[in-house]
Amino acid sequence: MSKNHENQSESLPRRAPAVGRRSMLLGAGGAAALGGLSLGGIAPAAAAPDHANPGRPSGKSARAVPEHSYRPAYHFSVPDNWKNDPQRPVFVDGEYLYYYLYNADYLDGGAGTSWRLATTRDHVSFEEHGVAIEKNTNGNGDCWSGCVVVDHDDTAGYGAGALIALVTQAPSTGQAQYLWYSTDKGRTFTPGGEDPVLPNPGRHDFRDPKVIWDADRGRWFMANAEGNRLGFYASANLRDWEEVGSFHRDDLGLLECPDIFQMIADDGTAHWVLGISANGKARDLPATYAYWTGTFDGASFTPDAAEPEWLDRGFDFYGAVTYEHYDDAGRLDPSLRRAIGWANFWDYPHNSPSLLTDGYNGDDMIVRDVRMVRAGGKYVLVSQPTAALADYTSKVHEIGTTRLSGNRDLELRSRAYELACTLVWDPSNRPDNIGLELCRAPGGGRHVAAGAFLGGGFTYVNRRPTFNPGHGGESQVPFDISSGRLDVRVLVDHASVELFVGDGRVVHSHRAFPLAGDDGIRLFVHGGEASFENLLIRELDVAD
Repeated sequence: MSKNHENQSESLPRRAPAVGRRSMLLGAGGAAALGGLSLGGIAPAAAAPDHANPGRPSGKSARAVPEHSYRPAYHFSVPDNWKNDPQRPVFVDGEYLYYYLYNADYLDGGAGTSWRLATTRDHVSFEEHGVAIEKNTNGNGDCWSGCVVVDHDDTAGYGAGALIALVTQAPSTGQAQYLWYSTDKGRTFTPGGEDPVLPNPGRHDFRDPKVIWDADRGRWFMANAEGNRLGFYASANLRDWEEVGSFHRDDLGLLECPDIFQMIADDGTAHWVLGISANGKARDLPATYAYWTGTFDGASFTPDAAEPEWLDRGFDFYGAVTYEHYDDAGRLDPSLRRAIGWANFWDYPHNSPSLLTDGYNGDDMIVRDVRMVRAGGKYVLVSQPTAALADYTSKVHEIGTTRLSGNRDLELRSRAYELACTLVWDPSNRPDNIGLELCRAPGGGRHVAAGAFLGGGFTYVNRRPTFNPGHGGESQVPFDISSGRLDVRVLVDHASVELFVGDGRVVHSHRAFPLAGDDGIRLFVHGGEASFENLLIRELDVAD
């Protein structure tokens, strides 16, 4: 059996329950939170032995970076210190305003978060604008997650086109939602009073408001995370909110960062989607972005099915948000949304070597283009890396088709690239395992494996054989092996690996921390023969 699946009969290990995300931030002493770890002292997770030739072709990385740098080449990362939750970007005057939670004194051991702003026009290259909502501006404490809306009709009284942020703060009276406003196109915000616009009725968890305009009823609608329920509220003016309904789920852990929107599917029909950051690990499910399609009447959401779908099946796509797409003429396109997720998880938020190598902790996974399709009698979301990523190609390697039994080491060496191909096998005489060893060390022992384990009928990403932040080493998702074909796209950057399977209904997103020289690529087929058809690698970089 393949070295990447020696213990295939064993179920995936369950990770310990996550600690509350706010307590993790309080007093997180920056580099000290690593508990004295250094790059030279971190022992990799137990890796299966490499039975292949440990040598590799000579070459060099495509991007010149400092020794042991984990700053990504083409993913969004915070300039310094700390970031966590993304906030839903909004479209203003031809650009998207992306706010995220930021702690400027994280490395000094400071606590709390502010809202920092970056803007983008293509969802790949971002321009930083600094802090837009300072933490601890008033007695209500620091700023947690929420959302921004454009108040085109001046419903809140701050002028037509003002940006209104509904933000969770947690003074001594508990978590509640507060209104902030901006009249300078989102560069700075001012508190809209000291009192909450949605007071806490006595719930322990009461946060992460997500607001949309409900055009059918001419009012604002809010989904608010409240433990194992989402509270639904309506308002005419963004200030006075009335509870109108709720959505309950008792088997997905603490519900956070809700999302609600309508999309047009590939067959032209319109459907509502309710999303949440959920923790399904107790049921051997992901802890990423869960969603349901269904119907929405302004007060309640009725899902089409009881069980959710998942926008990501890896370990590091948390606090994700989706946002609207506008074409070049500024027109809304309801058939396309984008999604961005935090490349981390609350089981191990501070366990990042980038604290030591680069003085920061906080990346996002790649922005995705998200569409809705009808598949298998239901509607699901599919996603691919955002289209503009192709504009940041520094070099293209057309490797073509390789028929293989065993291993092939590519001459290319890189730490930042996209690899795409079609895996092809004979269903009547299938091999056991087809895949890629990415981030491969000179001796081959360290790597990240990604591919299709046909013997078990699932796609996977296995980060166990390299440095990684947590106990969960491998994600697995079943698929139908009978077609004998599988399209795959893999994004590799300095501290992440993302595998997009087929049309993108299944994605595996993982953090991983290979050493600077771990930049090899190996193709492998174990237990038979298979082909890597139309293998293409694009080296990627976003210029500073």
